[in-house]
Amino acid sequence: MSQPHPLPAGLAFGRIAAQVLVADLPRALAFYTGVLGFANVFQNGDPVAFVILEKQGAELHLQLEPQHRGGAHNVAHLMVNDAAALHDHLVAHGATIVKALRDADYRMRTFVFADPDGNRIDVGQDL
Repeated sequence: MSQPHPLPAGLAFGRIAAQVLVADLPRALAFYTGVLGFANVFQNGDPVAFVILEKQGAELHLQLEPQHRGGAHNVAHLMVNDAAALHDHLVAHGATIVKALRDADYRMRTFVFADPDGNRIDVGQDL
């Protein structure tokens, strides 16, 4: 294993946000703003092909990629204070639950859902 390289003194990291590829931007926006309550705080392109969404401390960047198809891996991890409530809300709104709600042995309540493009998001709650 290689040795870590120290960062320059005083260097501070800021926000980092997942970029989620979507094939249908209006459909993705309807899901993220309508079902999950994110706010559309920035968009770019004519026609729009990039959007920044925010909700409290969470931020996602949606990027239009017309040929995109969701994969078998998680594209983001979302920490919440009530995973069961979010799970039930998503189920009530017809979202795809990829992995069922469970209490994991690493002291997290967790589940995985997919957005309308098949992008998987892992949800966690510290127990």
